[in-house]
Amino acid sequence: MESKEVKITEQDVIDVIHVFDKVPSLILRGFVSRNANVVKSFKNQIDSYKNKLSEEDIAKVAKVIEMQVPELQELMNNVYKKTHKKQLKILSDPKAEPFITKNLKELKNVLDL
Repeated sequence: MESKEVKITEQDVIDVIHVFDKVPSLILRGFVSRNANVVKSFKNQIDSYKNKLSEEDIAKVAKVIEMQVPELQELMNNVYKKTHKKQLKILSDPKAEPFITKNLKELKNVLDL
């Protein structure tokens, strides 16, 4: 399945909201402000998890990587308004764009997409 056929929706973000909950908002804010490469820090866990992804999951990840960061942030902001997850508010802030860009690029490398 090509990622161009895939559309990322608010429901997709809601379906993976548990991932955002794993990082306390205060720590996430620190990562964002330092523009930390968290994907590199969790490379081993990502490597072990990627073999469990379905073709559809991989296509969705590829689509997210292809998306313009402001579009992705708008999606996260919309879900924040519904769920009030502070992590989504932090990531939807325009100041988080460099952090998201860096980590999506690293994720692309780690997943060989």
